[in-house]
Amino acid sequence: MKGGCAAIGEQFRARNSTRHHFSEVRAMLSTVDLMLWYRRLGLPEDARTIIDRIRCSEPARHVGGGKSNVCGRYPSRKMGRTIQFESHRLEFAVVLEMEDDPTVLEYYDQPCAIPLDYCSEAGRRIYATHTPDFFVLRTDTAGWVECKTNEDLMRLTEKSPARYCQDADGTWRCPPGQAYATSLGLHYKLHPQATVIQFSSEISTTWMIIYAVIRAVWMTIIVKQP
Repeated sequence: MKGGCAAIGEQFRARNSTRHHFSEVRAMLSTVDLMLWYRRLGLPEDARTIIDRIRCSEPARHVGGGKSNVCGRYPSRKMGRTIQFESHRLEFAVVLEMEDDPTVLEYYDQPCAIPLDYCSEAGRRIYATHTPDFFVLRTDTAGWVECKTNEDLMRLTEKSPARYCQDADGTWRCPPGQAYATSLGLHYKLHPQATVIQFSSEISTTWMIIYAVIRAVWMTIIVKQP
């Protein structure tokens, strides 16, 4: 099954290796619609420049799986291109969620890196660059989304409490990411595992993979049509 997913994903990627896509399968914003969307949200010029760059750029990095994660590429009908995911239990679920969410206009994996400015526990100023998992354009907002497991967030909060923290209501935040995004009229959100579909059994995970294969085959058939 894994080999089949990889082969289909690579075939689609070879046909569609850049962000210039097939007009018959994409549902992305036209130039006019994008300008109207910018105007309606009142986004400043700096934010528009960043979004334009993300929309015309390749992913900033290629993802890789770990010991317990299966990475891959999902053939998105909404975007008309393959979308990378680094974990079949977290990012993949978020991709499917955005794919079927009518409020999501466009979404991009591994967008351009952003700067983070915060202080260590010792008070030392830290300047870092960070590549979030996704950049998402919605009907009424736009911004970066970073996916983390609850375990990772707890560990990172202990290590860098100025970079990651949890509010009293349980909401996880990245203050330096939020500060940068807010200065542009955008948002930066942490997407913890608890807020996505929980795969309670191996059968559930297998179904998600089968679903991706079916979508991939369907997309390949569409692309072959004259």
